[in-house]
Amino acid sequence: MSKHALNRRNLCIGIAILCALGFAVLMIPVSDEAKVVSSMSANLKPAPAVDLSGYDAAAPKQRLDLLFIHHSCGGQLLADPGANDGASCIYRSHPNGGGLRARLEQNSYAVHEASYHSRVGHNTDIFDWLPKFRNDMGAILACDSQDTAYAGGRRNRIVVFKSCFPNNDFKAEGAAPGSATGPALTLWNAKAAYQPLLEEFRKHPEVLFVCVTAPPLAPKQPPQPLWKRLAKKALGRGNSLDTSAPLARQFSRWLTAKDGWLKDGAPANVVVFDYYDILTGEGMSVLSRYPTGDGSDSHPSQEGNRRAAEAFVPFLNRAVNRAGLGL
Repeated sequence: MSKHALNRRNLCIGIAILCALGFAVLMIPVSDEAKVVSSMSANLKPAPAVDLSGYDAAAPKQRLDLLFIHHSCGGQLLADPGANDGASCIYRSHPNGGGLRARLEQNSYAVHEASYHSRVGHNTDIFDWLPKFRNDMGAILACDSQDTAYAGGRRNRIVVFKSCFPNNDFKAEGAAPGSATGPALTLWNAKAAYQPLLEEFRKHPEVLFVCVTAPPLAPKQPPQPLWKRLAKKALGRGNSLDTSAPLARQFSRWLTAKDGWLKDGAPANVVVFDYYDILTGEGMSVLSRYPTGDGSDSHPSQEGNRRAAEAFVPFLNRAVNRAGLGL
């Protein structure tokens, strides 16, 4: 073999080794970002929320129809712990089941659900709620299950609605006043999408509307090959947790705080349950403390959902009694 050919062979081997090493390194899950974000959490604890402690936590004296509009995380929160038994994210049981449905039924609530594959439940992202409540309120209040309506004029007295964790993958803070139609998932656009919901809810004082904050993102990002990471960066689609996670905390704070979404005489028939805060350890992090899988799945674990279910029922009872529905 000539000296020139030998050098060329060695060069090719060296390039191959470097590429293999680079690929292996880039396939390691990106966890450093989670450490950076966690260090920010001390300044991002929950703001003082609307205080319901002065209202009775006892169950309502009459049975109330409750509709929960959700996708996978809401379905798992409602489900009993057990095998995966359900369809369209409406589960009787699930390995991540929090048992909320059973707790609600024990407290005089008749639980109804709308999720995937229904007009009422299919679209649940931040920018979907305003057109849904503005244009489909009649169908929502009459919903028994999915798109099946009650007979005889029966209506839901409580409507619970929740977006899923991708809605906490904020891209930027954005600029005031924001756009209610998005499409970019920025903090200001999210605020603009929620603000006019209060006017829709004021039209129905006989109904309690319960906003449930979206679950936090998992602390571990799944591994990605080199080509995918480079392509995302080239297209401007990369989004690190150190951007999205603190903005998710800010949005949750704004929704729940007494000087946020519900300030200035917000109607008594609107409350916010901070699912996000429970799952972040009540301000201990801006990322999920109860992820599933290898820590990269943002669906909350059974323990996280159980904790949320335990907190939700007395919260709801107080909100119902404040709204005058529990008589």
